Amino acid sequence: MGTEDRDGGSVPFGPDALWAPWRMKYLEDLHEGDRADDSPDVEPDKKQPKRESSGSFLLDYWRTPDDDASNHVIFRNEHGIILLNKYPYTNGHLLVALGEARPSLSDYEPAQRGELWLLVERAVALCERALEPQGLNIGINQGIAGGAGVPSHLHVHVMPRWVGDTNFISTVGGVRVIPSALEMMYERYARAVN
Repeated sequence: MGTEDRDGGSVPFGPDALWAPWRMKYLEDLHEGDRADDSPDVEPDKKQPKRESSGSFLLDYWRTPDDDASNHVIFRNEHGIILLNKYPYTNGHLLVALGEARPSLSDYEPAQRGELWLLVERAVALCERALEPQGLNIGINQGIAGGAGVPSHLHVHVMPRWVGDTNFISTVGGVRVIPSALEMMYERYARAVN
């Protein structure tokens, strides 16, 4: 690591490589709807039926409550869900969404916005009980230009924060380190729900 590359040229300061094996699954999942399960080594009657994607994984998760554990859905009620972000900015990063997919906050009726906020309050309480963070970031990225990863389905981010969680690697390398496995976070939140 330094300011010279292997051939002696100048490069920005940073690591030569960052090992992030979870990223491949993310990239593959982006195009999962484009592939059919045509693997010749799988018997036709053994293939799992493909579910039709709505284009919003949040809506797909809402529609499949039997898959809550595998989808890391921590809480659901008749209005919406709270789940772990599969690709978090911080440990324990939660997403909160109503079951009805709409692209902007103003597209929801006032009563629905109230239900969304009640879910956000529940997510904050779960986060504080499960992880005891020193602070929180709570926010909405609305629209593609606003940074929404799922622009068709508004959702709220609840991110626990600790002093020092933005450290040298984030500042110098432009890389955020997430030190805890998703499954471990799910177990901690699941205990906090009870």
